[in-house]
Amino acid sequence: MRVAVLGAGAWGTTVAAVLTHHADVGLWCRRPELAEEIATTGENSRYLPGIPLSPRITPSPDVRTVLRGVSLVVLAVPLQQLRSHLAQWSPVVPDVPVVNLAKGVETATGQFGTEVVQDVLRDRLVLALSGPNLAAEIARGQPAATVVAGEDEGVTRRVAAAFTTPQFHAHAVTDVVGVDVAGAFKNVVALAVGMVEGAGLGANARAAVLTLGLSEMAALGGRLGARPETFLGLAGAGDLVATSTSTLSRNHRVGVALGEGLALADAVGRAGGTAEGVATAPALLRRDADLPFVRDVVAVLAGERSPVDAVSRLLSST
Repeated sequence: MRVAVLGAGAWGTTVAAVLTHHADVGLWCRRPELAEEIATTGENSRYLPGIPLSPRITPSPDVRTVLRGVSLVVLAVPLQQLRSHLAQWSPVVPDVPVVNLAKGVETATGQFGTEVVQDVLRDRLVLALSGPNLAAEIARGQPAATVVAGEDEGVTRRVAAAFTTPQFHAHAVTDVVGVDVAGAFKNVVALAVGMVEGAGLGANARAAVLTLGLSEMAALGGRLGARPETFLGLAGAGDLVATSTSTLSRNHRVGVALGEGLALADAVGRAGGTAEGVATAPALLRRDADLPFVRDVVAVLAGERSPVDAVSRLLSST
């Protein structure tokens, strides 16, 4: 089996490493120097320093080389860049299942990750992978679980099996909409929970904000046709807790910095990397205006309300 992973950030590289348990993996690197480093040292020192990578990973900056002869394609680029990359890649993407890792809502269209992929790769079967999956822990071999969501149950089971290892357990589900909603919304909740922590508002407020976020996530999912049980599972509550409480989460770190009083640009800079919740929150609100939790987070991001005031409003909304 040969798999292509397009994107060599922390999560893309980690997923490539997971897939080497069952497959040879071609890893597309945007920067040729990163491909050269991985090929010569067996390490991605920028995103996964100190983590040795399997020789079954073949890095390349040439997407055609990476896609040649594969039976599965994994997309590991940030959601706001997904459409532009796919527009370039679509002529050479083979007719095989495509797994999207990006979580969020596209700013320009209000579409979730799998919707963006389906919009560009119209004739491909598109699946989503999501769960409490902090890349650094998985790369170190610590145990984790995730879901692979796809409308074709048989194909989804086979794809989930390709991701499953003794340490990383992938479970097949069919609620693609619910997994997309949960993956996007949890980043917004992580910002809010981080604000609580940064402002020193305590464990009670943190638990209340997390719970209110989960409730609004499930309500939005219900309006879009998702299954309620998805939001109590790995892609819902599981990913929400991990992203909202771990210092490994960039969205959480941005929220903490905002709670401490930093401006948004400074908070993002301190957190490092892409915090999808910053773009996702206003995009979610444009898609569905009946999201008071998201509205208060957007007000903080826009500098219209302090984190303390926003948290107070969130708690009073119960």
